Order: sequence, then C-alpha cells, then structure tokens
Amino acid sequence: MTTIDYLISAALILLVIPQIRGTRQTLRTALLPIVAVAAAAAYYLKSFPTEGHDVPLYATTLLIGAVLGIACGATTRLSRSADGVAFAQAGAVAAALWIVGMASRAGFEYWADNGGATDIARFSRDNLITGAAAWTAALLLMALAQVLCRLAVVRLRTHRLTPATRVAVRA
Repeated sequence: MTTIDYLISAALILLVIPQIRGTRQTLRTALLPIVAVAAAAAYYLKSFPTEGHDVPLYATTLLIGAVLGIACGATTRLSRSADGVAFAQAGAVAAALWIVGMASRAGFEYWADNGGATDIARFSRDNLITGAAAWTAALLLMALAQVLCRLAVVRLRTHRLTPATRVAVRA
C-alpha cells in the first residue's frame, strides 16, 4: 500500500466522525460520502472485468455492503430540530459497522500486499476470478453499496419524522 492508499482508506474510515458527532441532513452531508467513494473509484478503478465469476463476486460484495449500510442506517438516531431540519447521529453500533466495512477493505489490501497475495491468487484461480482488477472493482462496489444504502435508510427514516418526533434508537 502506498501513502495515497493509506490516506484514502483513512479518509473513508474517518467519515464516521461526522456521523458520530451528528449531522444535519442536508444535500451536502448526503453527498460527502458519495463523493468520497466516487473519488476513490476514480483513483483505483482502471477496468471492470466481467469474465469468469467476477460478476458473482461483485454481487456478493454488493450484498455485504448493502447489509452493512442498511444496518448503519437502521441504528442511526434521528431527530428533527426546532427549525425542522432532520439530524442524524450514529451510535456505537452504527459507527462500528461503518468502520468494519471501510476498514475491511483496507485490511484486505494490506493483507494482499503483505503475504496474502498467494492465497488470493489461489482463491481467484480456483473460483474463476480474473485478478486484481476484479477485486478492486468488487471492493469499490462494496463501499458504494454501504454508503448508498446507509444514506437511503437514513433519508427514508428522516421523511417519517414529524417536527416533534424523536426516534430513540440506542446503539
């Protein structure tokens, strides 16, 4: 992993800080995680192979990302301020799920660069995965699914709030 790789991974993981502090649900706060993942995709994604079993790999990582994102969104506390703007705050469970999802990708990359390459190559060969480009695409799809599903759940739950409603999901 290069210094840039560490910085990108750290930035994605550290997106949990505003979630823990709590954020007003505005277009800007909705777009920040999407832009961060899109920037990572622009940096890393060189190709999107679809041969062998690459597509099932993508489906699996999309599902994992979606489950993590839905769980993050479902365990985020929501309220509406006096001015009517929704406020979302991640508790311990939501924050942990975010960190697990984002850090697992960094951990996979670190493992691949530090002793795991042979195991990954063997697994890829045995399961007809075309190689590093497929793994890169799969992990980026996982991140995107996590971000979009968390956002969708929080936004859907936000629309159910009335000005006086306070959702008390303790995480």
